[in-house]
Amino acid sequence: MPAPTAPSVRRLRSAARAMLRFPDPESWLDVDTGDADFPEAARTFFPYTAFDGLDPTHRVLHAQAIERLEEGYLGRLTDPRIAAHLRGRYDVVSLLNPHTDPGELRAALAVLRPGGHLLVESPDDPRAELESRGCTIIATARRSAHVPARLTARLPGTLPPWVTGPLTSTARALDHTLALLLAGTRFAKTYRVIARKNADTSAP
Repeated sequence: MPAPTAPSVRRLRSAARAMLRFPDPESWLDVDTGDADFPEAARTFFPYTAFDGLDPTHRVLHAQAIERLEEGYLGRLTDPRIAAHLRGRYDVVSLLNPHTDPGELRAALAVLRPGGHLLVESPDDPRAELESRGCTIIATARRSAHVPARLTARLPGTLPPWVTGPLTSTARALDHTLALLLAGTRFAKTYRVIARKNADTSAP
């Protein structure tokens, strides 16, 4: 798989570094992880954390096979079967996805343990939704997005490998090209929010 570009690595590490203020998590789920570039970068700061990944494409299974992930799950977090299987399992969930919606936030809270932390990066401010569910907002920053739009995460997961291989390579190249083109523009701005799930947090 292609290696992430140097600017992408710096941004990925910046997101991971934001979690250093908290005790080392035992378990961490990265949503729409793709090739697990973020867990690979975060492991620099959290070498004893078990990183799992979730993605709608088969890239997540390859990332597990080459040991970038402890466990790789194929699908979407809003799938009730996946949310039920992972419920209450993680100390940290990262949603570094510009398309994060309220349904995905609710599902992320469901797989977090009480006291766990949600790391969100999104062009839309998620604080009102998180606070309405009883979360405590720990930190907020308005900054340049650290990840591309993840066209790869939007590829259908049911295509045969001989089709998904070329499509994935093309989409990944477009992801990184767009990230470089949009860097520093208003389209690259995003919210980075860290929220803590309280014991009485409402989740499905």
